[in-house]
Amino acid sequence: EVQLVESGGGSVQAGGSLRLSCTTSGFGLANSDMSWWRQAPGAECELIASTNYDGSTDYPDSVKGRFAISLDNGKATMYLQMNSLKPDDTAVYYCAADLPGAYSDYESRLSPCQSDKYIYWGQGTQVTVSS
Repeated sequence: EVQLVESGGGSVQAGGSLRLSCTTSGFGLANSDMSWWRQAPGAECELIASTNYDGSTDYPDSVKGRFAISLDNGKATMYLQMNSLKPDDTAVYYCAADLPGAYSDYESRLSPCQSDKYIYWGQGTQVTVSS
């Protein structure tokens, strides 16, 4: 059975840091297209970090320089290190997986959270940043 399980969310003050984990099972993390998403109340789903087939990573301007995606293939876990957190970062955070090379660039990846466009999604973890 394929599973993606997010953890590491919680409450933090502005300027603080959190590291989210996406623990996977049932498929090969190293051979998958992996990404992090978030959705704030009343807002659209936002793609915030992704790994490309060539190993490069993409981030939108809203998190660039503050967030970093990484993979530990040995632990079958993807991470999202979040620094200099702001109240606007408050959202439910999701991880997603798809076939390698499924997307060519940031725009082609865009999707509603937990849609059928991606093969696998996690259940989400809440991050709350207070001012």
